[in-house]
Amino acid sequence: MILENITMAEFKRHLKKTKTIIFPFGTVEEHGSHLPLNTDTLIIYEVLKRVIKERKVFLAPPVYFGVCTTTGQHPGTISITPETLRRLTYDIVRDAYKKGLRSFFLITGHGGGLHSSALKEAAEILIEELRGIKIAVLCPYDILRKELADLAETPGDSHAGEIETSLVLYLSPELVKGRSKEDYPKLPRPFVVKDKIKYWRSGVWGNPEKASREKGEKAVKLIVRKIIDIIDQAETVPPVS
Repeated sequence: MILENITMAEFKRHLKKTKTIIFPFGTVEEHGSHLPLNTDTLIIYEVLKRVIKERKVFLAPPVYFGVCTTTGQHPGTISITPETLRRLTYDIVRDAYKKGLRSFFLITGHGGGLHSSALKEAAEILIEELRGIKIAVLCPYDILRKELADLAETPGDSHAGEIETSLVLYLSPELVKGRSKEDYPKLPRPFVVKDKIKYWRSGVWGNPEKASREKGEKAVKLIVRKIIDIIDQAETVPPVS
């Protein structure tokens, strides 16, 4: 049930069947010169539309803005602070709870460390405050790291690389503008630098030229199956008392 497309009467009827809602999180972020700025949001929202065909839960509109650090200076990236993401997450889950929802899945298509940490921190606050809830925070790229790596020909593939390009080729091929060349960030870890573009001008981490629609289809099926498994697993997890 896509939340934004239903009426309040439909919401009330569906609430009698399920008290589970998925909140997708994405970004407006550079993804090389070949993928759109909404890549993270597009992928996760389209995947979750497939999930709710299998499990009759609520799907909220995506949160388009996220925490972008390494890509924060690149053209087109519009980032928010971890504090803003924590507060936004807290507010929307808390209000959804008031409307009768009790099981919350915060699923992010952006794997940034500070971004994911902000979602987890919000979840920790929420389980202390709201009785009777279940809450999960996950990023498909983290929980399927090995499986997605096995699909790729590129070792260490990541941002705007082989897998992300394959996913967009499968989900919205008209948005893929050619291919960026293979590249990797050269940031002087563990140092934090201000001028990140100096060390990573292309914004590509991997080899988009190895991408294919077929790999994208396989990746989508993997992610959909895993998320469904986690939703089903919630049945065995006791709510917060």
